[in-house]
Amino acid sequence: MVIERSRYLEKLISKRDNGLVKVITGVRRSGKSFLLFELYHSYLNSIGIKDGNIIEIALDEAVNAVYRNPLKLDGYIRSRVSDKSERFYVFLDEIQFVMNIQNPYLDEKEAKIGFIDVILGLMRLKNVDLYVTGSNSHMLSLDILTEFRGRGDEVHVLPLSYREFYDAFEGEKRHAWREYLTYGGMPYVLHLSSHEEKSKYLKDLFETVYIRDVLERNNIQNDKAILEDLLNIISSSVGSLTNPTKLSNTFQSVRNVKINANTISRYLDYFIDAFILSKACRYDIKGKRYIATPLKYYFSDVGLRNARLNFRHQEENHIMENIIYNELVLRGFDVDVGVVEYNCRNEEGKSSRVQLEIDFVANKGSRRYYIQSALSVDEESKRIQETTSLTRVSDSFRKIVVVKDGIIPWYDENGILYLGIEEFLLDEAAMDK
Repeated sequence: MVIERSRYLEKLISKRDNGLVKVITGVRRSGKSFLLFELYHSYLNSIGIKDGNIIEIALDEAVNAVYRNPLKLDGYIRSRVSDKSERFYVFLDEIQFVMNIQNPYLDEKEAKIGFIDVILGLMRLKNVDLYVTGSNSHMLSLDILTEFRGRGDEVHVLPLSYREFYDAFEGEKRHAWREYLTYGGMPYVLHLSSHEEKSKYLKDLFETVYIRDVLERNNIQNDKAILEDLLNIISSSVGSLTNPTKLSNTFQSVRNVKINANTISRYLDYFIDAFILSKACRYDIKGKRYIATPLKYYFSDVGLRNARLNFRHQEENHIMENIIYNELVLRGFDVDVGVVEYNCRNEEGKSSRVQLEIDFVANKGSRRYYIQSALSVDEESKRIQETTSLTRVSDSFRKIVVVKDGIIPWYDENGILYLGIEEFLLDEAAMDK
């Protein structure tokens, strides 16, 4: 089965031979290697590029372990691209496996050579177009971007969107949503048939890939159980406001483990760095300012989230919210959690400050959308509850409520658009109908 990743393929095609190193990032097993080695390779072949001019090295494979030495990697590639009359396309997969080593030509202990030196050197070769993939955000840290001097161009790959999953799903399409809601969009899941196979695959990803990567990358010796507990807590509270202090208190009260908020914050950043989690900050819409805490954490893939909880907690409202967040990020929006504050009087006539939440404020250039996720608004009281925060926003940007059921899109008297979740995910234009 070939899953077309058209969005990402088109980005790579548009960036071909642009003089920049193409940096493809994303959580491991999300399809970066397939995009580069299969889909983009096939495209290059289709426009006349021969296999001999496409150099591919998967650095996470043992057979290529020698090239984790940056000098060996640099020497090998230069030997392959020595013919200046030919143009070469170099693919380096999982570049973070290249180690920093002592510079053999200098005595200073601080003098290191790593993958950045290799990349900068190869970028100077006029007959080379360079592509690298990586599974942690260190690939695009400020230090590395400074080293690239504006010559790095990112393509961030997410697990399958619902559109991609739906198109590749070989069962009855009416079952696609339930499958995606449960097992998510890691591409290999589509090749598995039973719950047992899918469950084992997703759980094994955490145990043998993600947790191990985080431990090794950050040199964590004794806190594996704490990292796993932290992931489980975040898994069970997707879509809920939290902060490191609150999580620290949870460890103390529920697990009788003392771990300070700074350590919690650092461990969460490790998962974000590995593209397993994302965080959405709160934005005061009227005050036009960010609120530091609490905030929300979402999983890059809901199947991974469900696997952390052994598929026990299937709160469809929270999972749906996570899916909408990922979809908005995929579409290129900057996504915040909206906060609307206003004054009101209680039954005793006393004035108080009320704070309401809008699930998502999605911004892209001059466009903005306010979006609520709701299982249902069949009852008038529920509809009012879900839309009160939206009606408190006085600007003219589009306001949308996304519901679970398949419905005919409609507007209420306040100009709020109601959409079914599948239409929202399958048709990007639905937001503007």
